[in-house]
Amino acid sequence: MSFPTLNLDAEALYAALRTGVRGLLTAAPETALVGIWSGGAWLAARLHADLGLSGEAGVISSALHRDDFSERGMAAGGGSTKLPFAIDGQRILLIDDVLYTGRTIRAAVNELYDFGRPASVALAVLVDRGGRELPIEPAFAAARIVMAPAQRLSLARADEGRFSFAVEQGEA
Repeated sequence: MSFPTLNLDAEALYAALRTGVRGLLTAAPETALVGIWSGGAWLAARLHADLGLSGEAGVISSALHRDDFSERGMAAGGGSTKLPFAIDGQRILLIDDVLYTGRTIRAAVNELYDFGRPASVALAVLVDRGGRELPIEPAFAAARIVMAPAQRLSLARADEGRFSFAVEQGEA
């Protein structure tokens, strides 16, 4: 199977994500944004500001609930969880940069439930690259692409806040 060369414009995809998230928030206006560390946290913070939402976005780390924690340690989910609002009964929109197997999302949801029981949890991502190992599906994805399993797509953020992507070749 051949895979296309990736030429993703992260800023254009961010604009699409902003539009999609605005639509999700219009349908459920009392929803709180929670970004998954690190790319999802960057996206959630910028979305929160660009959409003029009150308060601040939450940040969640998936590190402690990852099924590969013993191998990767804190590096797998970095950062720390910061939820500046009560989780019980709250509608949550998880934000992440790249959805692949679904394992990071599962770990983030487990971490979220350590803080309470939300009314609902939905997911919005910048890029869905397929390859799911778990039954996890985003409510919104700015792009859906196909990549070789050995490739890794990473979101980067410049000092001024602009987003870009890096594609890394890993082991097959």
